[in-house]
Amino acid sequence: MLLTTSIRRIYDNPKGNSRDFRILVDRRWSRGLSKDEVKVDLWQKEMAPSNSLRKWNEFKRRYFKELDKKSDLVNIIVNKANERAITLLYGTKEERFNNAVALKEYLEEKVKK
Repeated sequence: MLLTTSIRRIYDNPKGNSRDFRILVDRRWSRGLSKDEVKVDLWQKEMAPSNSLRKWNEFKRRYFKELDKKSDLVNIIVNKANERAITLLYGTKEERFNNAVALKEYLEEKVKK
């Protein structure tokens, strides 16, 4: 199975007329954006890390443990990825250390197995 997943900041405009299934994976809606102006196909706030994991130190290890307990939600994303490319959206200004980056890594590892 091939997982075609990209990551974009929700504040960035979608690429052209992107046909990707766009999933917001933050617990909170991004400030300054109305739901009408942002193309989001699914808001999976339950996929966001718990508040206790908000620090990056050991974040991925603990976040992955949380995701292991949410296999039904993970499967929703994996199934969508089997249908077409998906884009995981995030709101933070931090591009390298955020839950969408970690979630992409988690999904890629799950698909490899």
